[in-house]
Amino acid sequence: MTTQSPVWFTSSYSNNGGECIEVAVNIVASHGVVPVRDSKVQAGPVLALPASSFSAFVAGVKAGGFSA
Repeated sequence: MTTQSPVWFTSSYSNNGGECIEVAVNIVASHGVVPVRDSKVQAGPVLALPASSFSAFVAGVKAGGFSA
């Protein structure tokens, strides 16, 4: 994806429940994407989401738009 190594971050809200994703926000400024991966399959595929799309998703979650 890039030559810069992603620094993966899991939210403190995840509570180690196993249903988590990790994001690498250190790539955003230089490449305009937010890499996302499954925390249980760290060697698995990585989605590179446009930063604006990821921001819209996070705003929707905070607004309660994806409640279960």
